[in-house]
Amino acid sequence: MLALGCDHGGYNLICAIKKYLDEKGIEYKDFGTYSTDSVDYPVYGYKVAKAVASGECELGILCCGTGIGISMAANKVKGIRAAVVSNEFCAEMTRRHNHANILCMGGRVTSEEDAVKFTEIFLNTPEEGDRHLKRLAMIDEIEAGTFKVD
Repeated sequence: MLALGCDHGGYNLICAIKKYLDEKGIEYKDFGTYSTDSVDYPVYGYKVAKAVASGECELGILCCGTGIGISMAANKVKGIRAAVVSNEFCAEMTRRHNHANILCMGGRVTSEEDAVKFTEIFLNTPEEGDRHLKRLAMIDEIEAGTFKVD
């Protein structure tokens, strides 16, 4: 199951993504917001990140005006790798190489059509191992405060 969330700036993107997910029969849990009324993006970034980090949901999608603020909030939750994407290549590589578990996009910088395309790529791209696992372990060490640099 996917976790979805947005603020007012990402509301239209989430609506387009939900339509796509409904058409494909992909289950999701919508953590809000549910309109274009102004709200605080950290609330929704946190809710989705907690759902993914706890295992309640496998992956997440977050949208705000740029995707940046909501990704910053989500990335404060241990175990989250939320990535802002702006093109198809980034949507693929953030899963393939970085094992991102939350896709972030901006309603003021991304079209609804592109958001759906990026979502499809994100959901259908397998994670690669090999050299990427070492780098992901380094990120985990940074998060745990145990990373050492010579």
